[in-house]
Amino acid sequence: MPNHTRLLTRAISFASALVLVVGIIVAALLALPYRWDWKPVWEYRRLLADGWLATLGISAIALPLSCVLGLLFALARRSAFLPLRYFSRIYVELTRGAPLLVQIYLYFYVFANALHVHGRYVVGPLILAAFTGAYISEIIRAGIEGIGKSQLETARAIGLTTRQTYRFVIFPQAIRQILPALAGQFVSLVKDSSLLSVIAVAELANAASNVNSNTLKPFESYLPLALGYLVITLPISLWTQSLEQRAKFDT
Repeated sequence: MPNHTRLLTRAISFASALVLVVGIIVAALLALPYRWDWKPVWEYRRLLADGWLATLGISAIALPLSCVLGLLFALARRSAFLPLRYFSRIYVELTRGAPLLVQIYLYFYVFANALHVHGRYVVGPLILAAFTGAYISEIIRAGIEGIGKSQLETARAIGLTTRQTYRFVIFPQAIRQILPALAGQFVSLVKDSSLLSVIAVAELANAASNVNSNTLKPFESYLPLALGYLVITLPISLWTQSLEQRAKFDT
């Protein structure tokens, strides 16, 4: 089948599925015994827009930082220096075992205050990065450990250093394996940013909650919230899928 025909078939299939999903959602909403009124919510459009921009900014800071932390902790888990290995393991297990909401309170009201750091928009992304980094470290570690030992032995046999082995042998293969899991974790990070409202960060979920309190229009207030998150998370998912396809092609 020619490439253009294959692309056209995929586009038509995707459009059909999208229309079906949107149609089901719209039909379900219209079937509700509810009187829709968007005018009161429209008056708070600036508040929702500012909240969306705050969520976008927080995610843009926390996402790359969480990747860096995840990589560092994953490498620390494989370190020959036992104190570093145990520190990384304890941090990862504690972070994954405690609810994010509790960690937000602890980091902001205890550790940040002790360090005299009071900026909510500084501490918030750092908390998200520290939390997500623990999960990413386990994803990366699993990807690294999934590489066959025979390949590592071959790399040593041909004289590659540890750094060269990671760069040319381990990381290229591990990335192909972990991309789907990373995509899910990135999306979770964006949605987890809604919990920062407990420390008065005016992100999108906080803005939608305020709009609902002022207008008493729950559906009209929270539907923009869902749409706002989709606008951020869908490009992330599509981007990681394109990277995954490219990695398969390179293989």
